[in-house]
Amino acid sequence: MKHLFPFRVYEAGTSVLTPRQEAFLNSCTKKTWSVNPGTGLVDVRGNFNCGNRRLNTLLGISFGQVRGEFFCHNNRLTTLEGAPQTVGKNFYCPNNQLTSLIGAPQTVSGVFRCENNQLTTLEGAPQTVNENFFCGNNRLTTLEGAPQTVGGHFYCDDNRLTTLEGAPQTVGGIFVCGNNQLTSLEGAPQTVGGNFSCYNNQLTSLVGAPLTVDGYFHCYANYLTSLVGAPQTVGGDFHCENNQYLTSLVGAPQTVGGIFQSDSFELDPGEWNPSGWVKILSTGKPAARKLMKTLPYLQPDWWNSELQRDPGKTVHLLSSCWNRMPGEMKSQIVIPPGYGDEFGLFSGFDDLGLF
Repeated sequence: MKHLFPFRVYEAGTSVLTPRQEAFLNSCTKKTWSVNPGTGLVDVRGNFNCGNRRLNTLLGISFGQVRGEFFCHNNRLTTLEGAPQTVGKNFYCPNNQLTSLIGAPQTVSGVFRCENNQLTTLEGAPQTVNENFFCGNNRLTTLEGAPQTVGGHFYCDDNRLTTLEGAPQTVGGIFVCGNNQLTSLEGAPQTVGGNFSCYNNQLTSLVGAPLTVDGYFHCYANYLTSLVGAPQTVGGDFHCENNQYLTSLVGAPQTVGGIFQSDSFELDPGEWNPSGWVKILSTGKPAARKLMKTLPYLQPDWWNSELQRDPGKTVHLLSSCWNRMPGEMKSQIVIPPGYGDEFGLFSGFDDLGLF
């Protein structure tokens, strides 16, 4: 929904701009502004910058189209009345005293920044932002009104959010919702092209998180008891430390491209695999071994299921960890006939079941 203020600075062919307003426009542009005779609004062919001027208002001027950037940051604005309807590049209004985005442009081709204000709602925000959207360090309790498509990053950290309902469902870059009061990730974007950070909340579950995160996934400093709901593919690091109630790795990602960090153990890039898991089982401290034993991918039933599904690949995986694998686990793994001899990987097959 568009929230536009009806004020005009130009009517019936006669400018109503005051000398102060004209001087203000000249100082904030390179004299590339003009009054549009069709709309009565001020259009700017380049950039407009009125940042750092201690302004309480935009001096009663209403803007139409700004082809470049519009900067009104570091002022004392309490409203966006008069802000342009369309911005060709970036729109910056951080570090003001805004409580609402009503009046903000509905089309922003670049970055939209409104962090460090007093916003309690995102009503009035543009619904499509081609690049980044920053609304951190406000007083938001909900993301209702947020753009539904963000081509770059979306930051809503350091607010008072208890839910992600209303969040954009497609984020091309990073999504950060840390330092809030979230108890659930329901409503989180399901497509994230970069990192996903939900650290320092009150989460007891990761249900609602995207299934795939191309970058890192940070869920540290919460109240998780397991990793149920975690993305199954993480391209970068996975950090779940500072979760004092985490006693189970059920739900852990199948693939982690970077570091896996928990309170009990850390695995380096390339170690989140059977070889790394069994290394923790054989050489880790008691707390690490206890936690690792809960990983479903190390259970004999999982190995047996994979051996039936793809015996060649699974026997190859076993080669990397067999010598460190506990005897009680080995005894429950059923190797298909012929595969042990083919790869020449194991000794002592007499104690294994064959099918």
